[in-house]
Amino acid sequence: MSTIFSRIIAWEIPSFKIYEDEYVYAFLDIFPQQLGHTLIVPKTEVDHFSEVPEPYYSAIFQAAKKISVALKKATDCNRVCTLFVWYEVPHCHYHLVPTNTIADVNFIQKPQADMEELKKIQEKILTYLQ
Repeated sequence: MSTIFSRIIAWEIPSFKIYEDEYVYAFLDIFPQQLGHTLIVPKTEVDHFSEVPEPYYSAIFQAAKKISVALKKATDCNRVCTLFVWYEVPHCHYHLVPTNTIADVNFIQKPQADMEELKKIQEKILTYLQ
């Protein structure tokens, strides 16, 4: 059975794509910890990060390095926190969260973001990513 992330990668469910290559797909979280919160997902359905095969595993971190630079510029944050966390989707996903303090990352369920706000930050991030 396809996870929601596999369905996003296949464009069966729309997303605010930030980055894509042969091995990973990155998009904005619609329930963000902070505006710009991005998920990097390998294009193989594996639940736990320790089970992600190469070259998908390395591709996650290569994408994170590129995207983090753009996120920092686009959101003017102090840091981009990164972590593997969450249980709701059994498909490995790496979080990139723009932060100014540790309190910006608490992973209590947040409300859905405004779609127009997500579109604007997507465009801004993409400007810095290119």
